[in-house]
Amino acid sequence: MMHGLHQHIASTLDRLLRERRVVVFYDLREEFRPFLDELDVVGTGVGDLPRVCIHDTLTLVVRFEGSFFGLKAAVEPILAAQQPEPLLVYVPGYARERLGKLRGPAAPNAAQGKDVWNVLFELDCTGKSYEPSLRGLARNELRRRYTDGDIDEMLAPESLTYHDVVRFLLDENGAGGGSASLVKLVLGNGSSEELICHWIANEARDAELEAKQAAPELLKLVQARLGLSLSDVGLAKARHQTLRYVLINEFRSDFGGKAPGQLDVVPAPPTKEELQRVRDVAERLRREHPDAYSDIADGIERELNLPALTIDADALGTIDTFRFEEAVLLEHAARLIADAHYQRALELVLARRRSFWVDRSLGRLGQWETCRLMAELGREVARIRPLLKKGNGTPKIWVEGYAGDWYRADLAQRALESWVAKLEDEPEPSLEKALGLVRRNHEALLKEMTQGYTAALAAAGWSVSGVLHQTRIYPELVEPVRGRVAYFFVDAMRFEMAADLIEQLEGAQELRLSPAVGALPSITPIGMAALLPGASASFSVVDHKVKLAARIGDTTMPGLADRMKYLKAVRPEAVDIDLGELLQKSTRALEKQLADAPLVIVRSQSIDGLGEMDGGLLARQIMDTVIGNLARAVRKLARTGVEHFVITADHGHQFSIRKEEDMLMDRPGGDTVDQHRRCWAGRGGQTPTAATRVSGADLGYDTDLDFIFPTGLAVFRAGGDLAFHHGGPSLQEMIVPVVTLRIPSAAAETASGSKVTLEGHPSVLTNRTFGMRVVIAAELFSQEPVPVRLVLLAEGLEVGRCGMALDAELDRASGVLMVQPGKPANVAMMLTRDEFNKIRIVAQDPATDAVLAQSGDIHVKLGM
Repeated sequence: MMHGLHQHIASTLDRLLRERRVVVFYDLREEFRPFLDELDVVGTGVGDLPRVCIHDTLTLVVRFEGSFFGLKAAVEPILAAQQPEPLLVYVPGYARERLGKLRGPAAPNAAQGKDVWNVLFELDCTGKSYEPSLRGLARNELRRRYTDGDIDEMLAPESLTYHDVVRFLLDENGAGGGSASLVKLVLGNGSSEELICHWIANEARDAELEAKQAAPELLKLVQARLGLSLSDVGLAKARHQTLRYVLINEFRSDFGGKAPGQLDVVPAPPTKEELQRVRDVAERLRREHPDAYSDIADGIERELNLPALTIDADALGTIDTFRFEEAVLLEHAARLIADAHYQRALELVLARRRSFWVDRSLGRLGQWETCRLMAELGREVARIRPLLKKGNGTPKIWVEGYAGDWYRADLAQRALESWVAKLEDEPEPSLEKALGLVRRNHEALLKEMTQGYTAALAAAGWSVSGVLHQTRIYPELVEPVRGRVAYFFVDAMRFEMAADLIEQLEGAQELRLSPAVGALPSITPIGMAALLPGASASFSVVDHKVKLAARIGDTTMPGLADRMKYLKAVRPEAVDIDLGELLQKSTRALEKQLADAPLVIVRSQSIDGLGEMDGGLLARQIMDTVIGNLARAVRKLARTGVEHFVITADHGHQFSIRKEEDMLMDRPGGDTVDQHRRCWAGRGGQTPTAATRVSGADLGYDTDLDFIFPTGLAVFRAGGDLAFHHGGPSLQEMIVPVVTLRIPSAAAETASGSKVTLEGHPSVLTNRTFGMRVVIAAELFSQEPVPVRLVLLAEGLEVGRCGMALDAELDRASGVLMVQPGKPANVAMMLTRDEFNKIRIVAQDPATDAVLAQSGDIHVKLGM
């Protein structure tokens, strides 16, 4: 049986000959003559050249024997053929270099150089060059049984020959009585770095290594591959020294600049090759033994007191060898945010939020995501504040600026606050200063917006010409629609929330978001009535039983029941339904209830109700799920045959974390008809310094009431929450969104055919945040990422969603996860409403809400 070295060379030549027909075999040191001699001649061909069999390929062989003219004469008849026979040209004593020049002991002189160049250039262009290294091939073959430490000794002599390597290989097979690696006998086969990694990660094999007397070979392997001398030490001590050596040198090699002098107690690898192997071992240790690596790295970090080192965070490289590095970088990102270097902070977060330490902890990932959201809010505020100067002028300019993109600061604020509210752990102390500064900067922006817009509004006589008014939404956008239309009344949905909503409705036809000016005061009884038929012709705000009420024509409407009674009177064919009820019904039951009603009114009071009940934590947690539920309601109605949709709100809201004594304003007193946090209605009283008074007549109402609104962010000392409030004339409260779209019936039926599997989720939920995996079955003809929306549902309502993703792209606005087929995506789900006892994880087609996969019931038992 032929030895492994011959088999490897023959296999390579066979492949090259089949691919290119001609192979030029350069052998500078003439090490491979014995290989040519081993080939069996099976006949002759053109010019009596020998024909040999290399694996399954019959090929002619031409040897260079000192004359390039002779070589040229031998090969030209073969190359001249229309289909040349396979040809192996062996050129001993010469090397093929990049520029096509020959290097060897007897390079051709100038006279013959041109001819030599022509023939060899033609051969190289026609076929393929082959220039192997004897030591390189030998090492690969010997690694099947020996470790690199032993191989280094075998291949060390300068006089190494082909026959020496053959003898080693025959010894491997038992023909020469050589001994195999004892280390591989204990630790198994693998590369040298794999063997070292396996040993340092686990002490379980130490006793067996000692018993088989493999320890000296193992220590020799460590020195040969990593450059660390470990003479006269036991395996336990050797392991500890090797681990320190590997981790500290990886840390130093990744450090920008001179590493701290305290680390000089650990020697450095003598060569670049050994350093690269050190890095390879460290990376393999993290990848293949993550739990062991975590304990090992933490132990070395404590032993050397690494967190106490004075380190510039900018000098830390791209590898987080130790846990303290991740903490230092997070703190550095927070300092950048506190110093208003938002773009630098974002670049740092995006580059470093994925690391060994972060990926192993949802809590750490949550802290980095908090940092990212803080930087994005800070950047938006810094971008928008200078633009407010362009708003000086008419209220229309302010509205257009806000609806253009100023609202993005509010969107970023909601993203941050809802995220912080959903975290299991509070933001780290290192983030608290930056978080406070970002919040105050956003507050300052809101104050400037409110003061500027209120002043412009007052100067324009409290009217905004050139912008759709809330009372005109029905006659201009609902009444003219031909066909069935769903008209959504969403309580307290501010403009930026609708911007998120349209992301979740992507794919709908004629999808549009525009602003409308809400009626003042911006409270529910007034704003909801302004959306009704007839409001554009006759609308007023009046005193009704010592409360504010809306009036259309002769009908006074202080509450919901009165508004629905009025609606039935003017549009008897309309059907109204609560959003929660709609989502809990099956499509068939919903079709039966709606019948063929041309107008479907969908009511939601979730945002306002939550805000006024608990404007802090709970409202922040749940606001995102309201948007998801609205999108699901639209798609569900589309499946019942409703094609046109108009989604709007009664008013917006302000959402603030800080409402301290300096933000509170005394009540005006006088004959008070109604009092809210952001508005007062009545007669007489005192107008506070930071407030403005406007008569009902100036607002266009047939009433003798006056209204007082704060001109900034202050609130009255009245009932209601200090964080969530509305009623005033700020852009956030007064500018309501109007979303219009169309979903043809046929489009509502299409769904993805991808097979989705949900794995690794708990059967009992004890924390609001939990990890799981999403797997899309691999497809034969397509590897394009598949869109999936992951939500938590309870009784038909969205009560949570995917908050983070490690191995897939997550669009936070739409909640869509792009999953690569065949590659599990690790995600973190976040429960935002905990009043339900059971939930389900549901994977939906983002375009249709079709269920692609779902879990069984998961019992919610928080705090166990």
